[in-house]
Amino acid sequence: MTPAEEAAGHWGGRIVRLLRDRENHVFEMALPWGRAALRLHRGGYQSADAIRSELWWCAALAKEGLPVPGALPARDGSLLVPLSDGRHASVIAWMEGEALGEASLPFSRPLPEVLDIYHALGALLRSIHRATDALTLPEGFSRPRWDRDGLVGEAPFWGRFWDHPAANPDQRAMLIRARDALRERLHGDIGLIHADLLRENVLVNGRSVSLIDFDDSGFGFRLYDLGTALLQTVYHPAQPDIRAALMAGYGTTDGEMVEAFTLARTLASVGWTMPRLQPDDPIHKSHLARAVMCAERVLG
Repeated sequence: MTPAEEAAGHWGGRIVRLLRDRENHVFEMALPWGRAALRLHRGGYQSADAIRSELWWCAALAKEGLPVPGALPARDGSLLVPLSDGRHASVIAWMEGEALGEASLPFSRPLPEVLDIYHALGALLRSIHRATDALTLPEGFSRPRWDRDGLVGEAPFWGRFWDHPAANPDQRAMLIRARDALRERLHGDIGLIHADLLRENVLVNGRSVSLIDFDDSGFGFRLYDLGTALLQTVYHPAQPDIRAALMAGYGTTDGEMVEAFTLARTLASVGWTMPRLQPDDPIHKSHLARAVMCAERVLG
């Protein structure tokens, strides 16, 4: 019996297919009444308490009518189940929609439609942030921090990006310069944020959007959510228009800070690659080049 089959048994489900293999293994699972998403959480990344906190937050948002996946209890009522291989499993509601896109691939939709979607995404983020501020978090609520220390401190949550072994001397100098500049510049409201608004985590239904994959959510700068949403469009010729649409939907005019948080995410992504990818993976070089390009754009 595979770990996925073991996990599915706790919910009385059947594995249909593997959907994603990143931080977690995510499977489509058939339940007697419909579809759901089964997650096998990577050991050593988020603690059991942190995962339970994520599930609580998403359930609270879903209860408020926001388009995010609520947690589904196992047959014994648990939201998080330990597996024999040491990992934990959870199941969340199935969210309908088509992913906004994938990294490095052009948008399949015409630009006016893309701009409408980013405007809707900004509005949804504003609604999520406002709804979250009205919640009373339970005792023991635990999530990572995407504040100044978590992004550009001495020990960022995703690692010391300026020590990336594939960085050449000029790149390393620029990464350090960007780190030091952001330590001085970053400011703004802090609260719970999604923190990983890649295109594949934004599902589109017509002109409405929903969010999935809150695995990296935590306490951080609210505008960091906008910065992460723009990560995969930094090379797009219509980047200024996409940024403007997102900001208008959210209700902010602080374009400089949104750009700074986009830079912060490119730096964090460089750190993310170090313990996760093989040394010869070309993503190392592409992420370094992207971070340097964004640093030059923001810092001048």
